[in-house]
Amino acid sequence: MKFIVSSSALLKQLQSINGVVANNPVVPILENFLFEIHDGTLTITASDLETSMITELHVEAKENGRIAAPARILLETLKNLPDQPVTFTLDEETYTIELSSANGRYKLSGENATDFPKVPAVKSQNSIEVPSNVLARAINKTIFAVSTDELRPAMTGIFVQLTDSNITFVATDGHRLLRYRRNDVASGDSASIIIPRKAFTLLKNTLPAEPTSVRVDFNNSNASFSFENIRLVCRLIDERYPDYENVIPMKNPNKLNIDRYDLLSSVKRISIYSNKTTHQVRLKLAGSELQISAEDLDFSNEANERLSCQYEGEDMEIGFNAKFLLEMLNNIDSDEVNLELSTPNRAGLLMPTNNDDNENILMLVMPVMLNNYV
Repeated sequence: MKFIVSSSALLKQLQSINGVVANNPVVPILENFLFEIHDGTLTITASDLETSMITELHVEAKENGRIAAPARILLETLKNLPDQPVTFTLDEETYTIELSSANGRYKLSGENATDFPKVPAVKSQNSIEVPSNVLARAINKTIFAVSTDELRPAMTGIFVQLTDSNITFVATDGHRLLRYRRNDVASGDSASIIIPRKAFTLLKNTLPAEPTSVRVDFNNSNASFSFENIRLVCRLIDERYPDYENVIPMKNPNKLNIDRYDLLSSVKRISIYSNKTTHQVRLKLAGSELQISAEDLDFSNEANERLSCQYEGEDMEIGFNAKFLLEMLNNIDSDEVNLELSTPNRAGLLMPTNNDDNENILMLVMPVMLNNYV
């Protein structure tokens, strides 16, 4: 069986799905791409059992067939070839793959395609169309707060909640929580699923820059994301997500409004002097002034700065993990931010002052107990 394809076109497709391939997969066959030719269309599949990515491109071929091709060596070969037509000759009996190009010939050892795991068919109980730019933004705004704690599997994914009026993406690791809501995307049916971090990371890296419609189909066990000539299928996390709405404090009488860049720069500088274990910075609010300080008693390092701000509420001191604050401030686009607080031992809410009409971003961060509260 033979087919001819442009080396750069094939490389582009392989690179778009290569992120799925694990370095040391549970099953050795997963170190390969599955090549399937049917009526002049080459379908390429990569999988790690939990997540699969499938892409298609047209090739010159007279026969149909399938074989598993080693991912790493094939990618390295194509990367180092100039753009030119490449002829693949596949032997389905010996599983040998031969590449012929203007530069020379290369022989690879493939594997039996029947050993490659089948991609689950997502018989859709629910489906929705989401613009790619909306999906990419939602992933970027939440993924950094996803937990890596395998003992709490529900929190190792992003919770997606659909209603007839909006779509909500939630991520938390127990120390901070991100809620990203869009009012311009909705579903006829209410539903909720938990998408694993790896699937959304792959999706984020593959979504096209120009706005494209992404079709999302899902049932109780799997979800499928389809756009252009790419499809990603992932197994859902079958766990109950924490009741995040109950965690968000509703009464926050102490409200701070401040320039985002000033706060970000100050926390960056002050955090250099914080304890390397707790990364604690102290925020002292009084009148129209915010004092940020940190100390590392082990090395007698300390620093403090004063910033002007708009503040309504009682004078208070609260401690936060500087790493969490910095990540959150970096993920806000607004020039100014609001920080809403109730007491020094309750979560603070960080939000952009100016939200887009169609989106609502809420960031919750748990405080770090200060010495004088212990």
